[in-house]
Amino acid sequence: MKKEDCFYLGKIVKKYSFKGEVLAKLDTDQPDIYEHLDAVFLDLRNNLVPFFVEHSQLHKSELLRIKFEDVDTESDADAIMKSHLYLPLDLLPKLDGNKFYFHEVIGFNIKDVNFGDVGIIKGINDSTAQALFEIDRDGTEILIPMNDEFIEQVDRDNKTIVVNSPEGLIDLYL
Repeated sequence: MKKEDCFYLGKIVKKYSFKGEVLAKLDTDQPDIYEHLDAVFLDLRNNLVPFFVEHSQLHKSELLRIKFEDVDTESDADAIMKSHLYLPLDLLPKLDGNKFYFHEVIGFNIKDVNFGDVGIIKGINDSTAQALFEIDRDGTEILIPMNDEFIEQVDRDNKTIVVNSPEGLIDLYL
């Protein structure tokens, strides 16, 4: 399994018990749909390795308490500490309307209702307080906030997102 075929689910953040249980912080708004997993992929030294889940349950709403098969001691748990968890893309719940996953809109065209064609989404910057579309317009980078109020339409069939950005925002980059 390759990372391109998977989505990031979360990260193992600490040990829970001396029997090898760990707590994972999930990167999702709906942690409950991942409460009863059969298996996950852990990123160990840049390889995705399948780990089978003996049992798992939500712990304090946003953490998932996981007991993996063959992870039975604290030292076993130490070996997977801080590992990132991945699941295959086909396990992602389908989104509709103007909701989308970041990975799904890379390569989409962005059109602004006032400006017209802006460019192509080359990435999403979510390291800031407000996530941003990173748009390439003939070699010039344009950043538009991913604000629900700005997003008018997500057209998956035509790979286009229509936005209504604040007046003058796009002109700042040109």
